[in-house]
Amino acid sequence: MIHSALRALQLGTGDPLRLAPDAVLRATVLIYSRDPSEHREGRIAVDGLAADHPHGPALRAGLEGDYRGSRAAYDAILDRDAHDFAALWASQVLDYYLGEPQALRDRTAKVLARWSAAEPGYHAVLAMHAFGLEECGEYEAAERVARRALELEPQDQRALHALLHVFEMQGRPRAGLRAIAAAARRGELANHLWWHAALFHLQENRPEAALRVYERSMRLGGLSELIDASSLLWRLHLVGVDVGDWFVPVAQRWEAHAEDGYCSFNDLHAVMAFVGVRRWSSAQRVLAAMERRLTRASGANYDMTRFVGLPASRALIAFGQGQFARADALLRALPPVAHKLGGSHAQRDVLQLTRAAAMSAARRMRFQLAA
Repeated sequence: MIHSALRALQLGTGDPLRLAPDAVLRATVLIYSRDPSEHREGRIAVDGLAADHPHGPALRAGLEGDYRGSRAAYDAILDRDAHDFAALWASQVLDYYLGEPQALRDRTAKVLARWSAAEPGYHAVLAMHAFGLEECGEYEAAERVARRALELEPQDQRALHALLHVFEMQGRPRAGLRAIAAAARRGELANHLWWHAALFHLQENRPEAALRVYERSMRLGGLSELIDASSLLWRLHLVGVDVGDWFVPVAQRWEAHAEDGYCSFNDLHAVMAFVGVRRWSSAQRVLAAMERRLTRASGANYDMTRFVGLPASRALIAFGQGQFARADALLRALPPVAHKLGGSHAQRDVLQLTRAAAMSAARRMRFQLAA
């Protein structure tokens, strides 16, 4: 029988921290959180584990920000026991943070070969594999696998999430909105799935409908929800919607994290909110924290900050201050490893959208000056 916390992880629903009955699962969820306070709580949880616990080396590497070392330790665990779902879940989270979709795809393919479709939780491994396939651009295979997972477990929101990514990348917003509507009739949906609904409305050039989704269905709670809010409001801002008032509560909640310097992906979305309300001093606090982070040349977040987070955040500030040519130049100069910021293709697309808006605004300014 699968306990409630593990089932929450497998379905992508509920709060696994609140439900977690054992120290290992609790430590795993805490350590790989994007919230530094939860990460610190995870250190206490790890200290309470037996010194020879099989997950110990992976968890301790994760505590130090050594995501590759942590992932290698989890892969060793999975080689011994392909049914260790906590190890699989954690390694997939690390792939996502590191921006390595091939690892997402290949690990789950290897694990699936050692699972039976009759075993509890098989649908969750299929959902993970579908997401890896989608992030690798194998959209038809991803859709097929995600639909199979949903046949086995209609409540699997991770499988639905993978399917929505396929629809977005293929430009099928109607299919995405139908899938979300059908799932919503069955029960409550995760905040991030409503974010996808808003993006489908934007694909249909219906920004007012996207804003209604934000108003009615999206929540402001933890950091993942703040990231969704910043990302959506920034996209609406790029297409000319006045969202300044909506950005105010989001920016207020980001204030507590302005100096975290913990996760570059977080930092970038905090800057979006601060630029959205023209709170320049707060945006500069984020930059200063990122610069301080670069004085410690260790951990995965060092490269994320150096290569992508800091220059991209500077570009957002330049965009907000009307320095469109500078914003374009900074975003154009991002290295080929910019995907190492982490997140999905859909989430990272915000940088390309910003650059396109900057280029367009810079051209208009040049035209006006020449007229």
